[in-house]
Amino acid sequence: MAIHVGDVMGRVAIAVLQDASFSDIVAAMKRYAVGAVTVIDAGRRPIGVVSEDDLLLKEIDPVRHSVSMFESSRQRLEHGKAAAVRARDLMTSPAVTVTPGTTVRDAARLMHSRRIKQLPVVDPVTGRIAGTLHQRDVLRVFTRPAADVEADVRAVLPPGRAFTVRVDQGVVTLGGTVRRESEAVALTEAARAVEGVVDVVCELVPDKRDLTAAPPP
Repeated sequence: MAIHVGDVMGRVAIAVLQDASFSDIVAAMKRYAVGAVTVIDAGRRPIGVVSEDDLLLKEIDPVRHSVSMFESSRQRLEHGKAAAVRARDLMTSPAVTVTPGTTVRDAARLMHSRRIKQLPVVDPVTGRIAGTLHQRDVLRVFTRPAADVEADVRAVLPPGRAFTVRVDQGVVTLGGTVRRESEAVALTEAARAVEGVVDVVCELVPDKRDLTAAPPP
């Protein structure tokens, strides 16, 4: 059974309004011990995100007011942020968001691909911010009770077959017999896709080998 963002997310919406000052943003980050805050409009809809990296430009950018014709668009953007004092000018937009119905696996992929540590969670109907998903929330799936993980693994195995399933610290060991070697591979991958599984040890014994090893180069 897939675990969704709504099952693990924080119910506190860590956000500031778009006219929030630089110091307001720093104070919000310090209060909630986070590295980014969501910027919302008057209707509580996310429009961007301000991260610690955005704020650090104020300190490290050597040129804040002069513009060179040889600057890249990225450099011009960074100079603009270094001179900014309000959330609307500091933020990176648009905001990358998820909904409570997004699977934790998809949220984790999004965090990895965008290199971000938290995501605003929005109500799919109103678009308003409803909470925040942190990396630590995603990692909670790996602390699921072994009995829950075992039940979900058994749910992806063919019914009516005598398989053994052992779970030890998130590592699943599958045992029993299968008709073909390819079936053992497929069941191993299905078990690995279950939320909270760290790894799968396959001890399934095939009656028939239908996979051929690639010849050495």
